[in-house]
Amino acid sequence: MLIRAYRVSDKLSIVLLKTISGTSLWLLDGVQIITTVGRRSGGGALGIILAVLLLLFGIVRSILQTIWRVLHRLVTLVWGIAGGAGNVAGRGVGRVTGNVRTSAGSAATGAMARRAARAELENNLAEDPLKIQNRFLSAVVVAVLAVLVVVVIIATGGGADDNAPVALAPDAINLSVGSDEANALTPTVDSGLLATPVPTATSLPEVLAARGSLAFVVRELGQSDIWVSNVDNRNPIRVTNSPEDDRDPSWSPDGQRIAYASRRDGNWDLYLLDLNNVSAQPERLTLGLGFQGAPVWSPDAAFLAYESYQNGNLDIFLLSIDGTSLPTALPMMTESAEFSPAWSPLGRQIAYVSWQNGNQDIYVFDLDNGETVNVTNTPNRHEDYPAWSPDGSLIAYSALDQGIEKIFVKSIDSLSEPAQVIARGRNPSWSPEGNSIVFAVDSFEGTQFIVEPYVAGGITTPVFSVAFPADNPSWTDVPLPATLVNAGGLDVGVEEELYIEQVTLRNDDPPFGLQSLPGVEGAELPILSDRVDDSYNALREQVNNDTGDDFLGTLEHALWDLDYRPNPNEPNRNWHRTGRAFAFNRNLLLGFPAQIEIVREDTDLQTFWRVYVRVDGDIQSGELGEPLRRMPWEFVSLDDNNVEAYDAGGRLQSTLPEGYYVDLTQIAADYGWSRVAAGSDWRANAFTRNYWMFIKSEGLTWYEAMLEIYTVSQLGGFNPTATPAPPETNDSEDG
Repeated sequence: MLIRAYRVSDKLSIVLLKTISGTSLWLLDGVQIITTVGRRSGGGALGIILAVLLLLFGIVRSILQTIWRVLHRLVTLVWGIAGGAGNVAGRGVGRVTGNVRTSAGSAATGAMARRAARAELENNLAEDPLKIQNRFLSAVVVAVLAVLVVVVIIATGGGADDNAPVALAPDAINLSVGSDEANALTPTVDSGLLATPVPTATSLPEVLAARGSLAFVVRELGQSDIWVSNVDNRNPIRVTNSPEDDRDPSWSPDGQRIAYASRRDGNWDLYLLDLNNVSAQPERLTLGLGFQGAPVWSPDAAFLAYESYQNGNLDIFLLSIDGTSLPTALPMMTESAEFSPAWSPLGRQIAYVSWQNGNQDIYVFDLDNGETVNVTNTPNRHEDYPAWSPDGSLIAYSALDQGIEKIFVKSIDSLSEPAQVIARGRNPSWSPEGNSIVFAVDSFEGTQFIVEPYVAGGITTPVFSVAFPADNPSWTDVPLPATLVNAGGLDVGVEEELYIEQVTLRNDDPPFGLQSLPGVEGAELPILSDRVDDSYNALREQVNNDTGDDFLGTLEHALWDLDYRPNPNEPNRNWHRTGRAFAFNRNLLLGFPAQIEIVREDTDLQTFWRVYVRVDGDIQSGELGEPLRRMPWEFVSLDDNNVEAYDAGGRLQSTLPEGYYVDLTQIAADYGWSRVAAGSDWRANAFTRNYWMFIKSEGLTWYEAMLEIYTVSQLGGFNPTATPAPPETNDSEDG
């Protein structure tokens, strides 16, 4: 009996495992049914519900089968146990009476046994009830499935495939995209609650869809070169590598050439670069000794408009590309400087910048009627770098506004309306479609070229970053020639470092010493830290080469010793004490002409000064320097009887000084020297204006720099004072 019970339980386990397996298969089939029916019904809710009903029906069927099999096995088990007990009892009685009745009943017993065996065989040949149950359930399932198929066919419109191609009539092929007839031919998708949205191809951002190329200028190792890049791959390629400066790139209308300004032949002239052969010598377009720069193409590629400094004034000239005519000045020339030309894509207007009304505004000159219109007309803001939109209706430009350099857009047809502010940045240039604007944004890490959408639907994105100062972006819709991309552009032209700082590390405290500046006069202590003296000597030599004068051979201050007493309101913890600062003679701002000019540059919270050094008077023919574009600042006293200007700390000069100048602030930055912000009281205190001072901190704090050349004991009162600990208090209450 135990063996029979074991066999029955084993069969029950097998039934249970098969039921679980069958149910799993039903679930998988159900998922497939949901997917198939849902797709068949166009993603509608009805198809999904029918598929779910089929799945549920299958699960119920599996459960009913499982119950049926379990009950059947239980009945069989009980019947088997009962039969086994009867056999056991019979065999026991037989043993008691068998000896008596063996002879008499042997024949009858044999006959009964044969009849029982025949009956059992007939029962075994009868149809299994489980098979009857399975056949019944299968018939029910088939009937239900037939009904469901009919319902699905009716719900989906007779089985037509919504995704099948639609045959168009010949006259429907040329329908416009926006017409009602064309829209009627577009298949629609039922957006049911459970429907999966039809995926669509991700398109490129509209701001980059134009593709095309950018040209821009990078300043590296004290020198500027022109680079280009396809907008979609952002891999800049160098296309000029002269030891002298190259800048102001302007694309030809066909995108195959770049006009630019360069000093490669001794003075600033215009050149033409063929991008299909950048290794060849560029074509020189101008031959004058005076300054020529900032070329822009006419839409028909027949002319260039550009800046030219002649007779002490900066004006706009026209030059024919084929050289059939001499350069001609535009007739709107005034006694004020005109510069930064921009040719309208419509061909008959030229925008430019001028000081003719006492402030730096953007004007438009009409080549047909000779009229000039002031576009910006903002007395308190000085605009620059005008750029036309491709349709000729807008001008983008940049200007310093409340201490922040911003990008503006102005409508030519609505001059009375205020300009739109787009973003922070400078040097704007339009995308070829006119949907976006690219511009430069400076940071401590270098310069980023950012694309900002002008119309809705775009995104703000950096095109790429440059680890050095960069500017003058220019955008064309033509990709770079494959030969140029494959060649990788030109190798670097200037590889040598501007200087090598030779430092001696002492095995003592302090770790570094001081070095005298050879040949420097004027300063009481012409000495700097051993950590920065070589960069100063190299800077001095470069300024001498650029101006024709040993401007930094005479200093007002270099090192201050620990006992030096500063002027009123000058900080006692001054960088001059660290040996990392120098100051030229501040009185060079005086004179006729003055040896230096300063331009005020306000940031969000501080005022800085950009210093321009006048080229030696005997070399004022264009070989060195360039003319000023920005109006210098002049300080005034109460003796001028101008209280308003005195309270403001000064005013702009009335006219641009004549002559050629060198940007000392830029050259100093090339060698790692930074200008110093004016003190908060600079308007009333002449000693805190600081336009004469440059420092090289290299990321050190003032105290860290002091510890490089002094010991802690030597610093004495310059050491930081420890913050006193708060007095102890007794929190217990007095009794």
